[in-house]
Amino acid sequence: MIELSDIQDAQQALQGQIVDTPFAHSRTLSEILGAEVWLKFENHQFTASFKERGAYNRMRTLTPEQRRRGVITMSAGNHAQGVAYHAQRMGVPAVIVMPQFTPGVKVANTRRLGAEVVLHGESFDDARVRALEIAQERQLTLIHPYDDPAVMAGQGTIGLEMLAVKPDLDMIVVPIGGGGLISGIATAAKALRPQIEIVGVQAEAFPYMAAAVSGHIAKGAVSTIAEGIAVKSPGHLTLEVIRQKVDDIVLVSEQEIEHAIVLLLEIEKTVVEGAGAAGLAALLHAQLDDDPRYEGKKIGIVLCGGNIDPLVLGGLIERGMVRAGRLARIRASIRDLPGALSRITQIVAEAGANITQVHHQRAFTTLPAKDVELDLVLQTRGHEHVDEIIAALHAQGIRAFRGEH
Repeated sequence: MIELSDIQDAQQALQGQIVDTPFAHSRTLSEILGAEVWLKFENHQFTASFKERGAYNRMRTLTPEQRRRGVITMSAGNHAQGVAYHAQRMGVPAVIVMPQFTPGVKVANTRRLGAEVVLHGESFDDARVRALEIAQERQLTLIHPYDDPAVMAGQGTIGLEMLAVKPDLDMIVVPIGGGGLISGIATAAKALRPQIEIVGVQAEAFPYMAAAVSGHIAKGAVSTIAEGIAVKSPGHLTLEVIRQKVDDIVLVSEQEIEHAIVLLLEIEKTVVEGAGAAGLAALLHAQLDDDPRYEGKKIGIVLCGGNIDPLVLGGLIERGMVRAGRLARIRASIRDLPGALSRITQIVAEAGANITQVHHQRAFTTLPAKDVELDLVLQTRGHEHVDEIIAALHAQGIRAFRGEH
């Protein structure tokens, strides 16, 4: 078990080695969620993840011989970059074993930092097995991503920083994969403020720590947008800390994580990956379920990472626009006559919407032969605006409805 003194020692060692990331109040999110929301921007670290903290704190303990031989780790991406970054700075050879599904941006960044990357298996656990084999073959020192006291202590420095800025926090909400981050934060926070609540968050697709704490056997999915917390094998050390110091673990859906990513981009102008958005997703989940547990409380949320594939982010932005009604599909049926399309586009334009796509459907429809089905994708001001556009079409005798129906 790590103690507050271990985390305080790590804080001293990390001075000058990592970015002093902001911990700031979000006025808009607070208004939306009915709580005083504070955000810890760990996506502002050089490698865009908190993982640098634990990686350095562990690697500073290496002996000269271990530094000469090199280190190895297994990671879905963020710990990989943390180890590679500090290994490069310390002149230590590094081998990183990553699952084959790891986003390309994380693989490229790890290689750019000078590490040897081995892609193996479909999951973190597959990569772990291969990393242990290579470590034995080449006599490399394993830098475990979470189940290591020095790593846990390094991550716990986030808790010290949050409470230094906001000593009266009621709750800290932390994403959970293997448990290193929440173990460190819980240890620091409970030592300084025993009454504080620590809430962990996992993706519904990977609920393995929640299951381990409750003594159940979990059944998860193959993948999640929060690949940074997609861990099937929770740590033994972290599990014991979580059992003793974490008050609750909640599960969030893929849709809630997606919504949180887009919300943080829109409101805070900050880019986070799926794991980094899990904490905010927990508050959104509670709001949808009319769960009052967060209402009126001073809550710190850890935005643990920002390494998201740009193509994935682009898709999420579009999906977010659809949810908000700012990107809508309208389906209309019209007579297949010259000028009919022009008439519809004129009505839509007068209603103040912008048409981005038009598709005629003649063959795959049950409409009469002289009619045509028309799909329009529109940029609008929101759901009410979409309703106004459909009403304007109806007023001109054109049958139209939302395309998702």
